[in-house]
Amino acid sequence: MSECFDIVIIGSGVGGGTLANALAASGVRILIVERGDFIPQEDENWSPQAVWGDLRYRTSERWLDRLGNEFVPYTHYCVGGNSKFWGTVLYRLRREDFGEIQHRGGVSPAWPITYETLAPYYDRAERLYHVHGQNGSDPTEPPRGPFPYPPVEHQGRIALVVERLQALGLHPSHLPLGLLRPGEPDGCILCNTCNSYPCKLRMKSDADVCSVTPALEHESVTLWTNAYTERLITNGSGDKVVAAEVTRDGQSVRVEAPLFVVACGAVNSAALLLRSTSKVHRDGLANSSGLVGRNYMSHVATMLGAFMPPRHDTAFQKTVAINDFYLRGPDADYPLGQLQSQGRSHAAIARAAGPPGSRQVPTWAYNAWFARGVEWLAMSEDLPIPDNRVSVTTDGRIRLQREPSNVESHRELVALTKRLLRKVGAWFTIAIPTGDFNTTHQCGTVVFGADPKTSVLDPWCRSHDVDNLFVVDASFFPSSAAVNPALTIAAQALRTADHIQESHLSQLR
Repeated sequence: MSECFDIVIIGSGVGGGTLANALAASGVRILIVERGDFIPQEDENWSPQAVWGDLRYRTSERWLDRLGNEFVPYTHYCVGGNSKFWGTVLYRLRREDFGEIQHRGGVSPAWPITYETLAPYYDRAERLYHVHGQNGSDPTEPPRGPFPYPPVEHQGRIALVVERLQALGLHPSHLPLGLLRPGEPDGCILCNTCNSYPCKLRMKSDADVCSVTPALEHESVTLWTNAYTERLITNGSGDKVVAAEVTRDGQSVRVEAPLFVVACGAVNSAALLLRSTSKVHRDGLANSSGLVGRNYMSHVATMLGAFMPPRHDTAFQKTVAINDFYLRGPDADYPLGQLQSQGRSHAAIARAAGPPGSRQVPTWAYNAWFARGVEWLAMSEDLPIPDNRVSVTTDGRIRLQREPSNVESHRELVALTKRLLRKVGAWFTIAIPTGDFNTTHQCGTVVFGADPKTSVLDPWCRSHDVDNLFVVDASFFPSSAAVNPALTIAAQALRTADHIQESHLSQLR
């Protein structure tokens, strides 16, 4: 069985969804292939026990670590991908992130494009994803115009913390948040189950709501759910993809097209290319550089719970960031990273994500803590290391080998954060590292660049080796920076879509 389209996009997350949305009005026949299905709107969307305790929406797939041990990745296969569960923080990379930066733990390499190259696409991405923010207070913010929507104001305990941070001479700033009509009668209700939950009201600016569903209003766009792409097939010379081998509802389908876009996420995009071997591409498709799967990065991250009596009822507390130490620490000439307030936590989250022994803590104790606590995320840049990599075993399983880099700087950031929280009213703070198997903010496995010997993709995210193959997700990142990657994925997807419009679509019509 075979099907034919003009463009096949594999993956419906921020990269694939945004690109499909940008090309939808062109009239060419676009197929979006998604291995999962739509997340249903149901009461369990807002249930900490269902989402965290029962892992209702998370993949049941098991990956292998560097020692061959199984672990459960934080990954969701669904329309919109992991964006259905994100915390809606949509940052631009800092201008400095596009250049080479010396860290205490090594070098963060330069990108083949500049901030100015991506700036107009950041503007478009912010409008598409309804980003709320306020420029002028963040000392690291790159040149930009006003945000398309006003900031989500700090509430209750967070507003008090912001005042105290300012009194210390720091520059707390509004997190750039992707939400639809927050606080309005028919919009986002600013609930306490936003960060890491699907939105029952579809008021979170995820790739499904903002990109895929609008794209499907065009008759030329088709979405296949429950469809897993096994491999890509090239012509005899290996310079063009001619088909994708897709298993859809248990049936094998050959999908042919003149243009293919891979957007499965940094781990799964690398795995798909590595599975797509042939006589020409013996080490995996588009892998003449040997870099497919290598230089995996996420972020070096630690969750911090600050106990700050008295009791408070701030439902939506994820509104503030501190970037004062992003480019350099108070006593150092190297970057430390960023601090963000987080969504309210619950007993089910603490039991699922906490250290050993967390499951034995009674619910009343967690409730007493969280009623008086504020949760934070300390995040430092993870540097590219070739041996941190994605590979595929002989039986097709994903293996993720990772050891965090830049850990000394991150320890400095965590220690500094604890002192800072003490000054603004925390009685004490508990720190929980995300660990070696962090699969959030994954990036870097199919890097872009100008030189085919040191990169897999060109600056437009087209494969150096295969003329009609693009990879548009955070795989292309040469560095991870220390801010959330989603807006940069969306901006580059829009830039790639413009390039496809100009260089390929005339041949497809």
